[in-house]
Amino acid sequence: MSPEELVSRLGSRFGDVLVASHGVSVVTGRERLLDDLAFLRDEPGLAFDFLSDLTGIDWPGRDLRFWVAYHLYSVKEKHRVRVKIGVPETDPHLPTATELWPGANFMEREVFDMLGVVFDDHPDMRRILLPEDWEGHPHRKDHELGGVNTRFKDAFIPPIDQRLR
Repeated sequence: MSPEELVSRLGSRFGDVLVASHGVSVVTGRERLLDDLAFLRDEPGLAFDFLSDLTGIDWPGRDLRFWVAYHLYSVKEKHRVRVKIGVPETDPHLPTATELWPGANFMEREVFDMLGVVFDDHPDMRRILLPEDWEGHPHRKDHELGGVNTRFKDAFIPPIDQRLR
């Protein structure tokens, strides 16, 4: 199915469908997320049976500060789609997709660890890359760059603008 055919097929369900760089993106809302993901997975002819990636980005100053993107692939049909969803800073929660794709487990934990988006009903919602006592979320754009106390030999890495050249 070409990107244009995919846009035509998804246009009736998703109000916001976009083709950019030969890829199709759709936008959904928090209350519809799991229904829309299940539709994309189960609908004949779409069959997005593989969650290839799940990532998040921070847009400070926007009403929906955090955006999470689900990158889906259909092994049978050989097409892709990106499902994007905005999350407000005041309530950074989404439902977990682990029931639909068990592989979402570790990807959701990474987005939680790095960005601070919580995936409700996740089977193991805890940090995956940083120590449990780490304060903050490094992929937020208001997080300091450098000056991080390392856990090795009492070393300290100064902020980028304070390093010697």
